[in-house]
Amino acid sequence: MTKKTIHNSITGEIKEVDMSPEEEQYVVEKIERKKNEIAEHDAKIEAIATLKASAKAKLIAGEALTAEEADTIVL
Repeated sequence: MTKKTIHNSITGEIKEVDMSPEEEQYVVEKIERKKNEIAEHDAKIEAIATLKASAKAKLIAGEALTAEEADTIVL
């Protein structure tokens, strides 16, 4: 069983107690949600990088940019 640490700031007492099954399940779900958030964030960053690379390549080649590619350019 997983342990959790409880700090009593008034008395300074520190206890290590077992987590209930509900608490353990909550922690597992929270970790999964955070992993999904990170994966989504990484995918967005990768998509932006790909879009910027595409815009740069088109500018170099003298091709027209899409509106989305044009939005990535900072003037």
